[in-house]
Amino acid sequence: MESKTENKYIVDLNILNTHNEKGCEACNRKFNLGDSVVFACGAWTDDCARLIHESEAVFDENTRTWYERRYYRNLAPG
Repeated sequence: MESKTENKYIVDLNILNTHNEKGCEACNRKFNLGDSVVFACGAWTDDCARLIHESEAVFDENTRTWYERRYYRNLAPG
């Protein structure tokens, strides 16, 4: 079983060089070395998980999945 921390990453030069052109899909800020990031599901058109700042994500213990915060709020019933 995966733990919450297994899916978190610290931005290093490799992540910075490969993902910083677009930056964070949730908040539109660029990544910085040392930022904590996760691959999270969201309302993106291609239904792929995107790399976003951990502060912009919510971890759902039931599905063991990270979700973009605004997207997750819209999933909640009522």
